[in-house]
Amino acid sequence: MKTKIGMLYSTVDGQTLKICNKLKEVLVENGNEVELFSIEDFDKKVTDFDKFVMGSSIRYGKHNSKIIEFINQHKQELDNTKNAFFSVNLVARKSDKNTPETNPYFIKFLKEISWIPKKSAVFAGKLDYQKYSFTDRLMIRLIMWMTKGPTDPKTEIEYTDWNKVKKFGIVLDNM
Repeated sequence: MKTKIGMLYSTVDGQTLKICNKLKEVLVENGNEVELFSIEDFDKKVTDFDKFVMGSSIRYGKHNSKIIEFINQHKQELDNTKNAFFSVNLVARKSDKNTPETNPYFIKFLKEISWIPKKSAVFAGKLDYQKYSFTDRLMIRLIMWMTKGPTDPKTEIEYTDWNKVKKFGIVLDNM
């Protein structure tokens, strides 16, 4: 019998969805049935699935408030289901900030919610200044300047470690 996996995501610029699609690819290759939902489109129950995975990107130091609200509203169902959560952020481009134990945004996130995911991961996102609005471009360049990252407005760098994403997919499959 196939394992039914629900995957819920929140993305700002599309990288979290891209990561979800890679995880889905790994899970489907291993014989699982995966349904992927945006936080805006989720219309099922957590308990409709054998496993439930959530991913959210960071913007200005915060995960999407809808993800936090969802977790707080569905804590009991999440606790009763095999579950996982992953965070996508540019700080994770640094090797000393790319795990759930060392990523400041993930640590802060866990303090905001009353749920602890059974499995978790942190992935570096993508920096693409050309894609951002004028205000976002200014703010992200300032943040990058402060964190010694690239500030050239033509910069486009995908920091995501796809091997790490695939390995997390295997962890999810074996959960």
